[in-house]
Amino acid sequence: MDNEIEDDFIKSFKPLLEQIQQLQEQAYYVYKPQIEHLIETKTKDENAIGRLLDHLLDNCGNDKVLLLYKKLCRYYWDIDPVATAFYIQSYREMWDDETTIDEI
Repeated sequence: MDNEIEDDFIKSFKPLLEQIQQLQEQAYYVYKPQIEHLIETKTKDENAIGRLLDHLLDNCGNDKVLLLYKKLCRYYWDIDPVATAFYIQSYREMWDDETTIDEI
């Protein structure tokens, strides 16, 4: 009986997880052109970069969003390495699963 309750409980989260995945996928398409424009125009606006990194961080469970996050961190490093290090650490605290990941 306990296994049935546990299975039902887990199944109840499936729609929510699917919605999260869809939102993360949408985030990629929303933020990709913004990041490309920011980098192409060599924008140095730290507030704009920080806002994008904040939004991306929430969606780094998606591999494509994670690639955007890494790309923006690499760009931001030359502008503000201390702030970039903060974002790298924030990613690790939020998403790292104790296994080795590629360096940002």
